[in-house]
Amino acid sequence: MFKYPMRVRDYECDLQGVVNNSVYQNYFEHARHEFLLESEIDFSDLAEQGVNLMVTRVELDFKRSLRPKHDFYVTVEVEKISRIQYAFIQHIYLLENDQLMVSSKAIGVAVNAKGRPMASPELDRLLNHA
Repeated sequence: MFKYPMRVRDYECDLQGVVNNSVYQNYFEHARHEFLLESEIDFSDLAEQGVNLMVTRVELDFKRSLRPKHDFYVTVEVEKISRIQYAFIQHIYLLENDQLMVSSKAIGVAVNAKGRPMASPELDRLLNHA
């Protein structure tokens, strides 16, 4: 399982003093990108080849709120849903006690230059690295 450490920045919080709900998607996306890079998959290289990785659905389950300066980590695992769909299962845990804060499931596909979903050997390779 891939783990990526992060820290909450003050400007990511709302008037209630907690991380704004929309910011969690940034955390999850950043961790997915780092996971892909560590797995030797580069978005820009794929785009140059006419292949784009697209998110088609995101589910978030909020358990607890992160606050300013909280250190946390995001986990990433990949599951194959169908011939062309993949799910990125992710969790955010508070670093100090491994408490689950937020869970996410992002479903995505690879799309060719004509905008059509396609099988992806690059994403299939992730199933062996997750």
